[in-house]
This record gives sequence, structure tokens and C-alpha cells, in this order.
Amino acid sequence: MNDKFISKLIAGISVFVLIVVIILQSNVLNIFPDKTAIPEWVFFLPKFNAIVNGTCSVLLLLSLYFIKKQDIESHKKTNILTFILSSLFLVSYIIFHATGIKTTYGGTGFIRTVYYFILITHIILAAVVLPLVLFSFQKGLQMQVVAHKKLVRWTYPIWLYVTVTGVIVYLMISPYYTF
Repeated sequence: MNDKFISKLIAGISVFVLIVVIILQSNVLNIFPDKTAIPEWVFFLPKFNAIVNGTCSVLLLLSLYFIKKQDIESHKKTNILTFILSSLFLVSYIIFHATGIKTTYGGTGFIRTVYYFILITHIILAAVVLPLVLFSFQKGLQMQVVAHKKLVRWTYPIWLYVTVTGVIVYLMISPYYTF
């Protein structure tokens, strides 16, 4: 596969995922209009997603440690595991939101502003980070080190921010879950 094809594939995947997430957030698709029909395990998914995000945060820090030690093999394996877990998170996120379950943050005052700031920046950067991660992986796996380093300068802090704030968002909204 040439770089042009890979770039188009990454762009296509990124746009597709973004469209799916927008559709789910707009509540256009609701595969469970009767909330009593939702399987019980679905209600564990937000906690599962927070655990996955927390694990990814730790793995990203480990990845940085490995590359600073010039342990490229461990760096590569850690990033692949992080990517697999992030992909699992995305599937879990889509499943949960496809149910039409909605939770509203109930905090008030300054903490409400903090919550929405974290949530909005988390959502925007989550949309931005997917193509960055995919392009970073492409360059890294092809051992295009200079291009990989240029991308990772942006990808790494954004990906880490998204995984950490995913946990924070969960911890802040979880008291308001009604299921």
C-alpha cells in the first residue's frame, strides 16, 4: 500500500467515525427505544470505558518512558496495546450511545462550568486525535522516524489529554447516572 492510499484510508476512517459519533450524540439512531430491553451489561460500559481510558493513560506514559530509554520494541508494543484498547473503547462507546441512554450532568455553579469545559475540550480533541494517532502509527511502523516525531509532538499530548479527561468526565458525571 502506498502513502496516498493509506492517507485516504485514514481520512475515510476518521470521517466515518466522526459521523457515527455525531449521529449517536444527536440521538437520531436509537436501537433500544424501549429502555427495558437494554441488556444489563450495557449499563457497565461507562465504568468500563473509564477503566480503559485510565489504562491507556498509564500505557501512554509507559510508552514515553520506553522511547526515552530508546527501547523501541517496548515502545512499539505499548503503543499497539494502547491503540487496541482505545479501539475497544470506541466500540464500547458506540454500543452504549446507540442505546439512546442519556445522562445530564447535575452539578451546579463553578463546578458545572469546569465539567463542561473538560467535556467540550475532551470531545473536540477526541475527534482530532484519531487521524493523528493513525498517521503517527503509519509513520512509526514504516520507521519514518523524523515524520513520526513531528506528528507525535502533537499526537501524544492530545491523546494523553483525551484519555485522562475521559476518566475525569466519568468521575464527574457518574453520580448522576439514573440507571
